[in-house]
This record gives sequence, structure tokens and C-alpha cells, in this order.
Amino acid sequence: MSTLSAKERMIYQIYPKSFKDSNDDGIGDLKGITAELEYLKQLGVNTLWLNPIYVSPQIDNGYDVADYYQIDEKLGTMADFDELVTKAHALGLDIILDFVMNHTSDQHPWFQAALKDKDSEFRNYYLWHQGKNGGPPNNWGSFFGGSVWQKDPLDPDNYYFHLFAKEMPDLNWAEPKVQVEMLKIAKFWLEHGVDGFRLDAFIHIAKADFEQDMLAESVEPQIAEMFYANLPQVQVYLKEFIAQLHQIKPDIFILGEAASADIDLAVDYTTPPKESCDTVVTFRYFAEDKSQVEPDLPQIGQPVKLDIPGFKSNMLEWQKRLEGVSYPTLYWSNHDMPRILSRFAPKTGSKACAKMLATLMYLQRGIPCIYYGEELGMRSQTLGTVADFEDPQIVDFAKQAKKKGWRDSEILHKASQAHKMAARLPLPFDTTAYAGFSKVQPWKWSKDENVASIAEQMSDPDSVLNFYRQILQLKQQQIFIQGRFILENTSSELYVYRRVIDEHKQVLVICNLSEHEQRYPCGAFTKVLLSQNAKVSADQVKLAPYGSLILQK
Repeated sequence: MSTLSAKERMIYQIYPKSFKDSNDDGIGDLKGITAELEYLKQLGVNTLWLNPIYVSPQIDNGYDVADYYQIDEKLGTMADFDELVTKAHALGLDIILDFVMNHTSDQHPWFQAALKDKDSEFRNYYLWHQGKNGGPPNNWGSFFGGSVWQKDPLDPDNYYFHLFAKEMPDLNWAEPKVQVEMLKIAKFWLEHGVDGFRLDAFIHIAKADFEQDMLAESVEPQIAEMFYANLPQVQVYLKEFIAQLHQIKPDIFILGEAASADIDLAVDYTTPPKESCDTVVTFRYFAEDKSQVEPDLPQIGQPVKLDIPGFKSNMLEWQKRLEGVSYPTLYWSNHDMPRILSRFAPKTGSKACAKMLATLMYLQRGIPCIYYGEELGMRSQTLGTVADFEDPQIVDFAKQAKKKGWRDSEILHKASQAHKMAARLPLPFDTTAYAGFSKVQPWKWSKDENVASIAEQMSDPDSVLNFYRQILQLKQQQIFIQGRFILENTSSELYVYRRVIDEHKQVLVICNLSEHEQRYPCGAFTKVLLSQNAKVSADQVKLAPYGSLILQK
């Protein structure tokens, strides 16, 4: 039985293939995670989220599941997993698994049976529809490019639905047997000691009428989120699923991936009682400055900077609207986006910037979710070839950019700053050839010469790693867990907020988002809790570029 409430959780996201390789095959694994549990405990987190570890053809790095009941052999065995859970629990660390509920791999036995026999009971586990006018049923587009429809091998006029890759057919949640099977899978892993789940792409488990086209003049497939994201039926399926999970494990922790959900949907998805998510991840925090994007090239290969005024406005809305309802997820990076130091793009002082961003984000009201390596100041690294992105959309971007005269090096650099794959490189443990991650070249490799390893940062009191430890220690104080959040009205170069329990218990957090010195009046806030590149003089704070300061009354 976990003693952690949702508001006390501090999550560390582990991308298993890139965390630590224990058997020197170049791929991170479960034993590698187990070997570094003490490091994670010392960092100050209490919940470990593992990206998918199930048997998979790896079309989408594990999100295409071929067997939910087995560990992928490249990552280890069930015995390895049980050992990980046991040792994590002994250190007071909870384990949550990515639960892939919208789709399976096309290699899953259910889909294989459906492909071979139109009368199979598994046919209705997936979504099928007759074509129209000699083509697909509608003009909806996949998130991975092209149409959501792929031809049925048994009937050339019939199609199956895939919101992501064609090798990842969507499940039919309107089929009661699918709901039963997914609950069985969840129960299996709860019996193996997991403490909760991150519900992958749950907002897509209901779809609208397939006969409806998106309205568009273009003949190209159209992204149609209004027809396959956040439909009302999602909440019906979700509440039933989570309610049954709570009957099995009353203290289960549920993190929902609600990438495109607005604040109203976030309220719906997280409102107590127990049949809701504890918290949801949204991509809507991060407003983007697209002023430098070339409109005649695909955006997927072009980096965009963070729009600070838009970000502040979005964070304020999510902070205030969720007060009294639930706790927002606080994060800068994850496996689906470039790392924050690449998105924020400081010209100089990336070490100070990494510390300032940690102060800004994680002391707000909410649940920290730290992407592995962020605590070291890792950036997205430039990949060596277009093939390294494992994404046909980047291949298309590269072809179009080359036609416009872009050099190969420029294409790789820009795409790496924009694409999720460049944020999935191995964690650096030491200064050996492959950074202590492995003794052989990792599955994805590009050495970051600007980031010190864990071993180096451990012994450096001024390191990003040791600063993260201090932030997570502060986060355990009640004022940073329970205190109200008030964002001060400042210029876009500053991010200043208070955490308030009552008139006498208040903390002021001041962050300089610019590469220029900034000043801010601190009034009655005189006690310094944590300072980096900042000084207090009389009733005024002076912050160096990317400086931050935490003051108490």
C-alpha cells in the first residue's frame, strides 16, 4: 500500500532503452534501471514512470505492443521486472508503467487473427469501414503522416483504422470484450506490484462517425482531432476503467496523457472522486513562437522557440482553474518533444538556465515530472543521419529542405532541435567512451560535450544535478505542496510567483528568463531559501542572466 498522495508525488520519467545498459548490447534495460535506484532515491524523486517495456516490433519504440503480458527480451525478463519493483519499493520508490490503450501492434495475436478470418471474434476488437468512391472511407489524417486508413488484406474495398503508424491499428473500445481484456492486462501488472499507470493516448479511444469528411479543399489527408480526440464517450470508458482499477488497488496512481486537452477537459478528466485520473499531461502549456518557421517546409523539421508571454498565460490558466480540483503535472520535457534547453534556446549560460527553469517549474502548485537527464542539463543532440530519426516525415522534410538549398549539416541540426528522437539519447554516467551507459555504441548515439556526467556532477556542489536535489528537497515542504499559487504581473523577462498558505506563510519565487540582468522588489520577503546568480540588497533583488531566487517572509 503506497503512502503517497497524488500531490506528494515527484515523478521521474525513464526511457528504458536510453537509461542504462547492463549487458552491453547498446540498449538500456531493466537491470540497468535497478542498478541506479540509489541514484534516483538520492535525487529526491519518489515515483518512476517507465516508457513501454512490453514485447514489441519497435515500430514506435515500444508503443506498438505485440504482447502486453511479456517483457521485451531486449529489456529483460519478468524476473528482472519483479526484482526492479521489489528493490524500488524497498527504497520507497513507486513504479508506474505506460499503459498503451488506444492501439496494439499489427503483430498482436488479436490483430493477426482478425486479418486471417473475417468471422473471427477478434475482428471487432479493431475498427474497420468500407471505402468510398474507390478510396478510403474519409479524408482523416494520421498523426504519423498520410491517411488513418489501411487496406484490409481480406477485402480490397475495406479498411482498418490507425491513428498512428499503419502497423499500429486502433482498438475498438465500443466492443465490451476489449474493455474486459484491457482491465485483465492492468490487473496482471498490478499483481506484479506496479503502483499505477500512465494512460497513453487515452483521449483517442472514442471516434466519431467514419462517414464524415473533414472540410478541406486539399485532397491530402487532414488531421481531424475533432473526430478522434476528446469525444464525450472517452469519459464514459475512462471512468468505468479507472473505477474498476480502484476496486483492485484503492491507492493506485493514474497519470493520463491528454496531449491536446484544454483546461475544461483537464478538469473533467481529473475531478474526484475515484473514477478520474489523478493528473493529466497537456501539451498546451508550451505556446510557440513560429516567427522563424519557413511556411513552405514541413514544421516537423523546424525548431520553434518558446513564446514566453503565451506560456505565462497558459500556465496561469492551468494553475488557477485546477485549484480545488486536482494538481497539474509540472514538466518541461518528455519523450514526445525536444528537450527544454533546446526549445528555450539560451545563447549562453545554459547551466544557469537549467537551474532557473527547474526553480520556475517545479515549485509551482503541481506534480513534478522530470524527464531523465534533465537533472543534468541535457539538450537534444544532433543525430548523424536522417535515418536516425526513424520517421518518414523527416525524410520528406529533408528532401524538401535540400531542394531549397539547405546543406545536409543544417538539415540534421535543425531537425534534431525540433524532433522528439534527438531527446532520447543515453544518460551520461561517466567520462568513458560511451559515457558509462554501455561499453558498446548505444542504439542511438551523439555525444554531448557540453553536459557533465553524473559522476562529475555528483562531486560538484554547483552542478545542475545538485541544484535539482535542492529544488526537490524544497518541494517536500508543505507550502510548496499545499500553498496557493499567485503569478505576479511582470514583464515577459521575469516569471515571479508566490506560494501562500496564509498571511504569515508565504514564499516568493523570482526567475529571470532573459540573458540580461533584471531587478525586482522583494518587500517583506527577506529570508533566502535558495539562490542562484542572484543577490538581495535592501528590498530589491538583482538577478544575473537566468538567475533565480526563492525568498520567505
